[in-house]
Amino acid sequence: MGASFGRGGATTFQQDLQNADCIVIMGSNMAECHPVGFQWVMEAKLRGATIIHVDPRFTRTSANATFHVPLRAGSDIAFLGGIVNYILQNGREFRDYVVHYTNAATIIEPEFQDTEDLGGYFSGWDEAKHRYDNSSWQYEGMDEMASAGQRSGTASRAQTMGALGGATAHASPHQGLTLQHPNCVFQLLKKHFQRYTPEFVEQATGTPKELFLKVAETLCAN
Repeated sequence: MGASFGRGGATTFQQDLQNADCIVIMGSNMAECHPVGFQWVMEAKLRGATIIHVDPRFTRTSANATFHVPLRAGSDIAFLGGIVNYILQNGREFRDYVVHYTNAATIIEPEFQDTEDLGGYFSGWDEAKHRYDNSSWQYEGMDEMASAGQRSGTASRAQTMGALGGATAHASPHQGLTLQHPNCVFQLLKKHFQRYTPEFVEQATGTPKELFLKVAETLCAN
């Protein structure tokens, strides 16, 4: 079991950390800033869990971790991009969960182009207006989602369109459950993160390649 808390209002209670086998703490000195929650990290460690602290500074959290991973301040996204790329390139995703409980199998409109294709821009960029037309980003087989300006409609619209607007509830997007369709979300994600090689991560973050790979493999093995 792994544990992930992206923000204070987490989707589960912190006591569950004690049941984790691998915990990554990134960009936080949890031991000193959140000591009540950190006690459950220590409970997990006593059970044999691996605690990884990714942070530019060596703090009390680092001292209590299994190992500390230094990186340049502000380079967290490159590090996480490397983790995503490592998982996808090596087929280490939890396939059953990804297929059935995420939109990974959903196919995007064929007109969609990624930043890899358009020199840093997604398809639909309007240089004159400095904004995107996101019609090419939609799920294939569904009506075009309502624009941001249309999302504040009446209650009846919310019921038919969903709480945040978008396509009607009965619409059915096309899916490729093998995750092999070139325009399914899974393949587009894989393509988007392919630049984040271990070598790129080392260059961007300063984290030694071998240490980065140790983190990635520890997570995947878990």
